[in-house]
Amino acid sequence: MRNKIKQLLNKEGGFTLVELLGVIVILGLIVGISIPLIGNVIDGAEGKTTEAQEELVIDAAQMYELGGGTIDETDGVTSKELIDAGYLEAKSVEDGSTTVIYTVTKDDEGQYSVTK
Repeated sequence: MRNKIKQLLNKEGGFTLVELLGVIVILGLIVGISIPLIGNVIDGAEGKTTEAQEELVIDAAQMYELGGGTIDETDGVTSKELIDAGYLEAKSVEDGSTTVIYTVTKDDEGQYSVTK
């Protein structure tokens, strides 16, 4: 019984260097795979955000036109004019700068297009 207790007290538990290196390698692989995937998600979200903003500005321009405003083929209507007319809300930016100004034009066929 005394020998059994000595064996239990002398038994050291822990990880070997090989086991620790294996864990580090596995974590490195996971990070190496996940960083490009996260970058792709961020890029995709930025592109979708831009498309959604342009679509929102076109919808506001259509409402502006239905409300009696005119959209010239050459000059169009800017997002600032739509904000002033109450068809868009002004977006405040963290650094206090102004938002991007979009210009909506309408061609002869009634198609709307947006430029920055």
